[in-house]
Amino acid sequence: MREGFGEGLVLAAEDNKKVVALCADLKDSTKITAFAEKFPERFVELGVAEQNLASVASGLAAMGKIPFMSSYAIFSPGRNWEQIRTTICLNNVNVKIVGSHGGLSVGPDGASHQALEDIALTRVLPRMTVVVPCDAVQAARATYSLAKLKGPAYLRLAREKTPVITTTKTPFEIGKAEIYIDSDKPDVAIIACGPLLYNALRAAQKLIKEGMEVMVINNHTIKPIDEATLIKAAKKARAIVTVEEHQKAGGLGSVVAEVLAQNYPVPVEFVGVDDRFGQSGEPLELIEHYGLGVDDIIMAVRKVLQRKYDRN
Repeated sequence: MREGFGEGLVLAAEDNKKVVALCADLKDSTKITAFAEKFPERFVELGVAEQNLASVASGLAAMGKIPFMSSYAIFSPGRNWEQIRTTICLNNVNVKIVGSHGGLSVGPDGASHQALEDIALTRVLPRMTVVVPCDAVQAARATYSLAKLKGPAYLRLAREKTPVITTTKTPFEIGKAEIYIDSDKPDVAIIACGPLLYNALRAAQKLIKEGMEVMVINNHTIKPIDEATLIKAAKKARAIVTVEEHQKAGGLGSVVAEVLAQNYPVPVEFVGVDDRFGQSGEPLELIEHYGLGVDDIIMAVRKVLQRKYDRN
């Protein structure tokens, strides 16, 4: 996904000379190296100074540039949230915040580097667009699209290599969720974002083999949320499971619950990190340990269906 971002940023810069890039001493880790080598006059290395990263990006945007500022998500938007709030969102300037190494997939680096709260931190900010792509191809397309979108935006990326689910021909539009598995009369709709969409698809395939009708939705844009698609899914399935590599509080699940509470309440189960910090470990081991695996999604489906039937 990081490499997809790097490729998308180069393409965006080739199309628009206003695109510039900034980094906080993590050029290689965030895969912004290709941009820096091709456009050295449009690249700024700030060093270990994430608050300054946001403020300088804001200033560049105020002068008409389109800055992409990259760091680990735990540092940006984690460490520099107030600068993002005040210098970027309050001023409504055209800065794109790229938070790499999001979620548990940082692995052995442990809790101090595992951003599990960044979606909540960014989506609460007025004027902020929040995008969580599912693979490298979508990360590249999201980067390219965000360069054309005016206003503050947050792009969340994973560290680990992730399965490639999409192609350049797969429908993608910021603010529009896509249905990857559909059914006329689904028993449940699984709504996922980021790399865990792969686990959601695997869980759905197992359930379908058992005779269940399942929908799977890639909800890559957390804000603005695609209310119409979510409400339509709730009306069809009448039971929802959300899946994300983030705290259950404040992320995709919270957004979905807010939308449905106001428009079409149905039983919802949340697959995410349950009010805990991360820890050191191999990425796939951590996914299983924190209840984000395929079997955990299947268990959540069975649980929400029981609630659905009890309600009926």
